[in-house]
Amino acid sequence: MSGGAQAVGMPSPAKTGDLRNYTVVTGAYWADTIADGAIRMLILFYFDRKGYSPFAVASLFLFYEFFGIVTNLVGGWLAARLGLRATLLGGLGTQICALTMLAVVPEGWLIVPYVMAAQALSGIAKDLTKMSSKSAVKLVVPEDAPATLFRWVSILTGSKNALKGVGFFIGGLLLTLVGFQPALMILIALEVVAVVGVVTLMRGRLGRADRKAKFTQMFSNNRAVNILACARILLFASRDVWFVVGLPVFLYTELGWTFWQVGGFLAIWVIGYGIVQALAPSFLRRGSGRHADPGGRTAVWLAFLLAVFPAGIAASLGAGIDPTFVVVVGLIAFGIAFAMNSAVHSYLILSYADNDKVAMNVGFYYMANAGGRLAGTVLSGLLYQWRGLEACLWASVALVLGAGFFSLLLPKGLHGPAASETDAKLERAVERSAA
Repeated sequence: MSGGAQAVGMPSPAKTGDLRNYTVVTGAYWADTIADGAIRMLILFYFDRKGYSPFAVASLFLFYEFFGIVTNLVGGWLAARLGLRATLLGGLGTQICALTMLAVVPEGWLIVPYVMAAQALSGIAKDLTKMSSKSAVKLVVPEDAPATLFRWVSILTGSKNALKGVGFFIGGLLLTLVGFQPALMILIALEVVAVVGVVTLMRGRLGRADRKAKFTQMFSNNRAVNILACARILLFASRDVWFVVGLPVFLYTELGWTFWQVGGFLAIWVIGYGIVQALAPSFLRRGSGRHADPGGRTAVWLAFLLAVFPAGIAASLGAGIDPTFVVVVGLIAFGIAFAMNSAVHSYLILSYADNDKVAMNVGFYYMANAGGRLAGTVLSGLLYQWRGLEACLWASVALVLGAGFFSLLLPKGLHGPAASETDAKLERAVERSAA
């Protein structure tokens, strides 16, 4: 019977993967992503409205990004020892604690040190949930199905970014309609629903727990993973150096947009960005004469293409062209190119990761991701306060070019020249799927 099913083209369970656990993981990641995006807009606008400077607002997110670095490092090790289900639930539970810290205290407590502490917990929660979700995709997809891996990780990452945009809009809207702390209570309820879903619907631990996993194994000895991590730092710093503080403050103070208009615009941008990311396999398939699975060369040309857009926006603003037109059109173009870059990176880390160390490899990689966001956040506040949005954009150009030069050192194909027997099987599977 199974042979007959395969003969008529029906995929076997080994090829399609564990769709149930993938769906549960994706749903939990969606809930946390909406909450995370909403928190960022709530805090950004709440404290900007209270008269904080751009750098002071940026400082509220420093612990969020710093503890994201720590979380990805330690979280990968914990996932290896306890299983990804435990770390996923830990991330969702920590987010509930972070939201509660801000939602139930008197307004007088909402000062910079206290909010930074709450954001530290939120950063731990977000990156623990992200690391668990991204690692889980590697485990629920068969080893000999790279096309499925690329498609599923693109859908997870793209949908996450689209829903982060929804979170931006929800944050701005809730601040307008119900206020800061009531909005946080609504987000707590969303996180509770996610926890209940994981507890009741997920099967197994997501991965084999290894009580003997050593913390020192977190630091990757995989050359491709290390190079990709360096490129990732620069890539995400290039986005956040103008997107985190500079852009929303520019729209609000220089262009006169309202809170909900800024939140709505950023929401639409991130939703579109997520859609492009989810469709990245289809776009790359059209541009490839052989198969849709990207390698190091793809990361290189996408990075150099991306650098064109912040340079164009900065030059146009300097030339006195209508800033609303320049920022809106330029941000759309930047978002499309950045989404393709990010989707390729998200696939490559799972492609390069060792199966028996996937959580630790992914944790190390997203530690680099968080480091890039931290650097971008600090620079965004400093550069905007110093020279405005144009300075942020030129810094973005330099950072993107750096990511491109690091990508030149990546394996040129799907895997490196020292591919193992398993890698060869993956390559043959790609050949068959393209035939």
